Amino acid sequence: MTSTASHRPLALVTGASAGIGYELAKLFAINGFDLIATGRSEHTDQAAADLARHGVHVTPVRADLSQSEGVETVWRAVEEAGRPLDAAVLNAGRSIGGAFLDTDLDDELSLIQLNVASVVHLAKHVARHMAGNGRGRILITSSLSATLPTPYETVYGPSRAFTRMFALGLREELKEHGVSVTCLMPGATDSNFHSRAGMHNTAFGPGMKKNSRKAVARQGFLALMKGRAEVVGGDAATKRTAVEHRFLPETYKAARHATKAKPRPEQ
Repeated sequence: MTSTASHRPLALVTGASAGIGYELAKLFAINGFDLIATGRSEHTDQAAADLARHGVHVTPVRADLSQSEGVETVWRAVEEAGRPLDAAVLNAGRSIGGAFLDTDLDDELSLIQLNVASVVHLAKHVARHMAGNGRGRILITSSLSATLPTPYETVYGPSRAFTRMFALGLREELKEHGVSVTCLMPGATDSNFHSRAGMHNTAFGPGMKKNSRKAVARQGFLALMKGRAEVVGGDAATKRTAVEHRFLPETYKAARHATKAKPRPEQ
């Protein structure tokens, strides 16, 4: 990290090479934060170069957070910066579509490592670092799927339910240390999320109207800066759905999700 960048606040954003993560990283850059931007894809370096055009210092880190070694690689980059971490966005995650009888077990265990274990692992480092400094902000990405059973993405929803409850519990613990934790719960968003999950032949495929990733990221960023506990990312309809989910039976929500997520017969 160069000395010319050291006067600016520093933010860590995981999953920053595309989608909501990239848009969140851009908002930090626009608001004068230096960045440690992580991703597992070959687009990570280019994303970092694009973010640096906002006049901040960006350190790209290629790492697979479904592996504990990847989490440690990210944290080493934070330590090597040699300065306090002011904000951290734990955003990396994915889904797997398809019938549970047909999906690959190793893929699902890898999903749990990424969506659950890596969040706990990295949050342990981040929380101790920020608590030691007496300040900091943490944004943890969950999903609207945390509020219902998710057949045909059967492992994804529970992984996000964990993430949500983890964020809310951690928030309460870290209050006394001057650290705030916010949970971002996006609805379906216009990113490559569902295509990467193999859900192109479902209602979540290309024809579905989805929330703007820029708008979702902005909602998450503003909630983080205001110190809010959680925010539903999306339009008015998405927010109404989140309210509905508080009252609808789980069996009803499961059946409704199945109609959207069940793969259609190939033509």
